[in-house]
Order: sequence, then structure tokens, then C-alpha cells
Amino acid sequence: MTSTIDLTRTLPHARIAELPNPYFGKVRDCYDLPDGTRLLISSDRISAFDQILAVIPWKGQVLTQLARYWFDHTADICANHVVSYPDPNVVLGRRVDILPVEIVVRGYLAGTTSTSILTQYRKGARHMYGHQLPEGLRDNEKLPHAIITPTSKAFDGGHDEPLTATEIIAQGLLTQAQWDEVSAKALALFARGAAMAADRGLILVDTKYEFGTDADGRILLADEIHTPDSSRYWIASGYEAAFRDGTRPPSFDKDVIRAWVAARCDPYTQPVPEIPAEMIAKTAEVYISAFEAITGEVFVPDTSGATPLDRVRQNLSGFFVA
Repeated sequence: MTSTIDLTRTLPHARIAELPNPYFGKVRDCYDLPDGTRLLISSDRISAFDQILAVIPWKGQVLTQLARYWFDHTADICANHVVSYPDPNVVLGRRVDILPVEIVVRGYLAGTTSTSILTQYRKGARHMYGHQLPEGLRDNEKLPHAIITPTSKAFDGGHDEPLTATEIIAQGLLTQAQWDEVSAKALALFARGAAMAADRGLILVDTKYEFGTDADGRILLADEIHTPDSSRYWIASGYEAAFRDGTRPPSFDKDVIRAWVAARCDPYTQPVPEIPAEMIAKTAEVYISAFEAITGEVFVPDTSGATPLDRVRQNLSGFFVA
């Protein structure tokens, strides 16, 4: 892993006036091109508690290259939106209409949000998302088999709501054929990810997938796949002891910065204090460590260009419009 983190080498945004039809999300800056493709530029912004917390060096490159690793290793299971990678932080993808159902696959009784199966199980629920869970499960225990726990996608800023397969069809969110295809592919993707993670000494606990339809109606895997931002990973060597002791298994994810903030304020109602440089550097190291642990490859930061934005601009100059 990179031994020192240059905190000045960041991509806080990629707002490029020469590119058409911009859309600026929480962490990605996107542009719709005239030929029906889309540039998705991963900035180094980190989002949690419904706000931007900080800018983390190399985060955008780590996530783009990690998603690339998984897209390459799962293309035989499900076609994806990728056309090319014009820059380490950039995906040129086919434009898709995202399906209005978020597909979450879970292999363990885990989670912290109100929609997680662990939260609901602790409250006494045993039938959820159309699945019947057995009695006697403990926190973070492996499920008898992986399950899909779909939620509605709240495009308007509302809250996602749990769904069952029956409700998805009845509400017209997906057709039966779409649900059959999406659910089968999601479980196959998760099985591939879990097997490859196990080979690296990791446990893929749960993940979410974004599926969309292209102009021809084909269902494509979009957004990202099996990154620390969309997935929960545990370190396999520490799982058994943690499960036995009833503690949280060791993991790597952006909880390192979330935990720091949550220990100092209620981020939903109070101002977030300035995050110190050492915490930003530590978070960058977590992302780089995750990349190297998951892929088995050494992360090589791209230091070309006067700044990351200059490099991105240069690599995308061929897409500029007059």
C-alpha cells in the first residue's frame, strides 16, 4: 500500500464546462453525450449522513478501478454499462434508465439501518422481504442461503421502503420477466463475488446492485459493483472469534470516518466538526487497503497532470463540444 498520502492530490469535483448535459451527484459528476453514452466521473468526495463529509485522496480512482475489476470478472454473468475507461476516475457507459427497485443481496444477518434484516430480526420479525428466517439466529450469523431484500428506490429524496417480489410485480415496478432476470443475475453475481472474496481471505457479507435498461430494453448492470461503498466485507480470519464473542467482525469500509463523526455530534441535526488531516489520510489508506485486499493487486495512483482535474480534462478533451 502507498506509504504516504498526499492530501493535496485530490479531485474534489469534475465540473468541466466543455462537456454537455451535466448532472452532479453526491460523489459523481456526470455528462450525457450526444451519442447516447454517459461520462461518469468519480470524484474524491465522501458522502454519509446525507451530506458530503470530506474529500479523500485517491478514493475516486480506487472505486473506479475496483468496479472495473469486478465488471471484468462478472461480464459472463451479466452484461454491464461499461464502454471504456478514458481516465482512471472515469467510466464511459451506455446510458440506462435505472430500474425503480434497489436490489440488495444478503448472505449474513447483519446491518445497521432500519431496513436491514438484523434490525428487523432484533425487533422480532421473522418474515421479511418475502423470506421466512429461522428462529435462533445470532447477530452476524451466516444465513442458510443468500437472499434478496429489495427496496423501493426513492428518487425524490424520500426513504427506501422494503418490498417483496409479489409487491414489485403487483405495483408494476418491474415485469415478472424483469424480476426473474434481475433476481437470478443478482444471486449469481453475489455467488461469484463471495467465492472470489473467499479466495482473498474476505467475506462478502451483503451488497447492492443497480440495474437499468438501455435503449433496446436490455437489462444491464450499472453504477458500481462489489466496492466498499456498495458492499460490506469482513476479514475472514477474524470472523469466528468476533461471532463467538458477539462483537462486530473486522472490516474495511467508510465507517472509519462515519464513526469519527458520529462520536462527536448528531450529524443529522448538528454541524459536523472539521475532520482532521490524519483521519482523512487514514480513510484514504482504508480505501487503498480495500482495493489491494479485494483484488490482490498493488494500487498505483495516477499522478500525471498538474492536478487530478487537469489530467481528467486532458483525457476527456476528445468529448468536448463547441
